[in-house]
Amino acid sequence: MSATNTATAADWLEGARPHTWANAIAPVLAGTAAAVTTGGASFPRALLALVVALALIIGVNYANDYSDGIRGTDDDRSGPLRLTGSGLVEPTLVKYAAFACFGVAGVAGIALSLLSTWWLILVGAVCIAGAWFYTGGENPYGYRGLGEVAVFIFFGLVAVLGTEFTQSGQITWRGLGLAVTIGALSSSVNLANNLRDIPTDSVTGKITLAVRLGDAGTRALWLSLVGGSVVLTIALALGQLAALLGLLAVPLWVLASGPVRKGAQGKDLIPVLGLTGRGMLLWSVMMLNAAFI
Repeated sequence: MSATNTATAADWLEGARPHTWANAIAPVLAGTAAAVTTGGASFPRALLALVVALALIIGVNYANDYSDGIRGTDDDRSGPLRLTGSGLVEPTLVKYAAFACFGVAGVAGIALSLLSTWWLILVGAVCIAGAWFYTGGENPYGYRGLGEVAVFIFFGLVAVLGTEFTQSGQITWRGLGLAVTIGALSSSVNLANNLRDIPTDSVTGKITLAVRLGDAGTRALWLSLVGGSVVLTIALALGQLAALLGLLAVPLWVLASGPVRKGAQGKDLIPVLGLTGRGMLLWSVMMLNAAFI
């Protein structure tokens, strides 16, 4: 499909996939909550971490749009608009948008590293490389069933613990618990997206974890990830009772689980992504509130 370059600002915003931004905001809030409990919270550093996380997730969304689009993976999608696959934008422009976002993340990340410790610059470089090679390059790991693992590592462990460390100069067991929970929830958002796309991904050769596990196995894993997050929340409350505030997110996750449990397909699975993400965001806000109690 030839590009028309007629995309509007609203199209570019949709291409940035705002429903995924909770995956970037939640870990920064959770990491800041961990820093608060040790008395090392810093608003300016938290803000820089947020810029890094948001720029990375928007960059990876544009990178996925470009890479999947030129491979033809997005030719038959049931999800949100893709700029490249729809033919609205020249692929090169989408790639440049991804690189621009990675550049913003790099600049903010370097500033944050210089305020804490220089070797975090290397961690940031690995994160940017991971964002591009998820679907980019000749052998993207997202096409090998490693997408959820990467999300767990980068938007769970690295994002939460990195946020905590850049503010407090240490990593705590509580921070690790928060990081694992965020990683599980963030992975479940990605998994729901791939569950929806099993039919088209199977045809185009995009072998995601969902394709490997199959429909039933993917649904079981999704329920395990979200259910495990509830268990982890209760475990966190053993050290700080106020962490039970995180259970306020459970109703959203119960609603999100409906289409998964009932075998919904295609577009009917789209609400799962938004509800799970909003639940994760609410959970992280409650964890931050709990840290001040």
